Amino acid sequence: MQGGNKSVGYGWGNGWGSGLLAVVIFSGSMPATRLAVLGIAPLLLTSARALIAGTLAFTLLAGRRQPLPLRDRWPKLAVVAGCCVIGFPLLSALALQHMSSARSLVFMGLLPLSTAIFGVIRGGERPSGAFWAFALIGALAVASFALMRGGDSSSLGDGLMILSVIVCGLGYAEGAVLSRELGGWQVISWALVLSVPLAVGGTIAFWPPEGIAGIPGSSWLGLAYVSVFSMLVGFIFWYRGLSIGGIAKVGQLQLLQPFLGLGLAAFLLREHVAPAMLGATLVVVACVAGAKRFA
Repeated sequence: MQGGNKSVGYGWGNGWGSGLLAVVIFSGSMPATRLAVLGIAPLLLTSARALIAGTLAFTLLAGRRQPLPLRDRWPKLAVVAGCCVIGFPLLSALALQHMSSARSLVFMGLLPLSTAIFGVIRGGERPSGAFWAFALIGALAVASFALMRGGDSSSLGDGLMILSVIVCGLGYAEGAVLSRELGGWQVISWALVLSVPLAVGGTIAFWPPEGIAGIPGSSWLGLAYVSVFSMLVGFIFWYRGLSIGGIAKVGQLQLLQPFLGLGLAAFLLREHVAPAMLGATLVVVACVAGAKRFA
């Protein structure tokens, strides 16, 4: 582990601060994806967001005159691209055709566990038993709250979300390990650039025959958010946070993401925030603090 892993504050310059900022950004991903798929087919949405983000990433890399990664790093970048640029966006978009964004929070609450497990497998991390206890309690708190909210779904939607969580956890861990060598923004940028040829082909192949004039403005806003913030800006802070603070440790901040997403929906859409949400949020915050303390 790097010396930065011992940082204990929440300033934006350390692992926990960078990770928290990323989670705030990611909290809008599922609502934005839900808005987007109401007017854009999942396959086109996945291709278009990767193409937009990949173009921005190429501009960033060229502007900073970054050298090409060494040959042995490209397979790892391919894993990040397959999981975070293609896999999770596509699987979650398909799932959101069969469930509400609120129900998808059941599964997003399990993402910290997935990330921690792959952090052990891919990053060689060894969190303490107390850490795992807090991680499990936090995941159960999120899942219980989301299940109590109800919401129609299907076995297909649930299965797709479970698979997306597994794929995303692998992509997070792989990218964090690689960030220790390349840097956080370089990892996601090269992964996006690597995905551009596939994104171009997908955008052409899945372009609607009737054109795009009928796509509502809300779907365009959703596409813009997931392309710029979910696919690029958020990952710059996220991979930096994971590489400095530890994959399993900082990954527990994802427990806050479902509640931040619901809070965002309440603020923007005037949805009612039940007292149960506030209680569950307090439990989750305590679990994040406990995981940080005993990691």
